[in-house]
Amino acid sequence: MGTNEQKYVDEAFRTNWIAPLGPNVNQFEEAIQQFINNDVHVAALSSGTGAIHLALEILGVGKGDEVICQSLTFSASANPIKYLGATPVFVDSEKETWNISPKLMEKAILDRIALGKKPKAIVAVHLYGMPYNVAEITAIATKYEIPVVEDSAEALGSSVNDVNCASFGDIGILSFNGNKIITTSGGGALVSKNVDFKKKAVFLATQARDDAPHYQHSHVGYNYRMSNVLAGIGRGQMEVLNDRVAARRSNFQFYKDKLSHLEQLEFLNEPEGYFSNRWLSCILTPSYEMRERIRYALSQEDIESRPIWKPMHLQPIFKNEPNYSDGTSEELFERGLCLPSGSNLTNQDLERIVSIILKELS
Repeated sequence: MGTNEQKYVDEAFRTNWIAPLGPNVNQFEEAIQQFINNDVHVAALSSGTGAIHLALEILGVGKGDEVICQSLTFSASANPIKYLGATPVFVDSEKETWNISPKLMEKAILDRIALGKKPKAIVAVHLYGMPYNVAEITAIATKYEIPVVEDSAEALGSSVNDVNCASFGDIGILSFNGNKIITTSGGGALVSKNVDFKKKAVFLATQARDDAPHYQHSHVGYNYRMSNVLAGIGRGQMEVLNDRVAARRSNFQFYKDKLSHLEQLEFLNEPEGYFSNRWLSCILTPSYEMRERIRYALSQEDIESRPIWKPMHLQPIFKNEPNYSDGTSEELFERGLCLPSGSNLTNQDLERIVSIILKELS
């Protein structure tokens, strides 16, 4: 937490604005809009998952449709596709960014079109805060007239050529879950340059109540709006976002400075023009065995690290869904490890982590 979160929460209690609307919600949305600064409109919601769900519904995804989805991601990127009765079509990663491969994505689109199943949308993810290949993904999506849901759950504060993530897709989404670079405890947001998309998101997120003096509903709605209390936390967090990004990037640079001389380890570098918030600092080890040796050694010292996301096409729940893989994400999963990356890590913490890794690799 920063310094003003409590002030805004107390303000919500003092003014009796506890419901999922109120001054904090409006001001939090405005703060996000000003930060992204690309003519966007923002709807504050109860989760990033809910934002993806609404984004897909707004774009017309329904039962029997297919949606292209990055395979190397958290399951929340894919689950809302199933909520709507649609089928996820998983696409593997490129090595440059670890995100969805433009080459394989276009192959998947052409293949699905040939089968009479043109994808209704694309869910592309900025994994661990590293932006995906925005130029190529946007060009392909435009070529085939398929809208993009830009999953920026991990990428608030990241940018490409000084344009902030969450503003590239037809609809962007953010997450403020407890583990994200800033948090509202639980929460998310839908972002779009199309004001009508924002209005529809708010309508659907508040049980799709029609404009009538009585309770009338012509659409299925959801309870996805963010409360004024949590939005107060978000207002305070937005005030320290740049500090949080600086802290995460400092963590990554510390690891890289101390470990990059080891030929056994690889780091994900920023392509030209890319700026990653470095939400998580990750390393690639030589093998699954070495990844596990390091993870176990850290665990023995009460230090948590985790393997990189297990690809969606390898998950039991999604094993029968179409996928276009060249093995990249599977290799990243086998060799990749997410190191401690919290914004409040001290130099002493980081030195301790590095010393254990060095010991294992010496």
